[in-house]
Amino acid sequence: MNELDRALRRMKHWAKPKAVIPALLNFPSSSKIYNEPYGTVLIISPWNYPFQLAISPLIGAVAAGNTVVLKPSELSGNTSRIISEIIASVFDADHVCVVEGDAGVAEALLKESWDYIFFTGSIAIGKIVAKAAALNLTPVTLELGGKNPCIVDSTADLRLSAKGLYGEIHQWRPNLHCP
Repeated sequence: MNELDRALRRMKHWAKPKAVIPALLNFPSSSKIYNEPYGTVLIISPWNYPFQLAISPLIGAVAAGNTVVLKPSELSGNTSRIISEIIASVFDADHVCVVEGDAGVAEALLKESWDYIFFTGSIAIGKIVAKAAALNLTPVTLELGGKNPCIVDSTADLRLSAKGLYGEIHQWRPNLHCP
């Protein structure tokens, strides 16, 4: 709700042309940057935080004036159905729609031409999305995994914890000293 409220409050400001210093080559002149929508955006959201990670990019894409096709994770079927019902009751299907289905549906969607793709998920699938986007030079935002927070308290084996946390990204070195 906070993201939606912020978007509604800031939309006029975001849409205003921004005056910038013109190039000396064009003296005397004035320059402005006009924000324009990309067009049709594909959002592929993950199974973890399935509502927030689907709705948050949707809010930004719609606030920017884009049409959106949202493909929620098949692993969060109940949430996907609720999102689909909400979207269908709020938006015209030509403006925002939800496409439910498995990985095959996502593959079929990636074969289509999009003006922008927003993907949240694993690195492996992110590579597939990036490759599909590259075929049409489609701009893409990839929010990929690997940012798993953890709490290590006084009862933890620090050596084992460091190995688990550090070892996922880097080769574990037994002489690593943790403070």
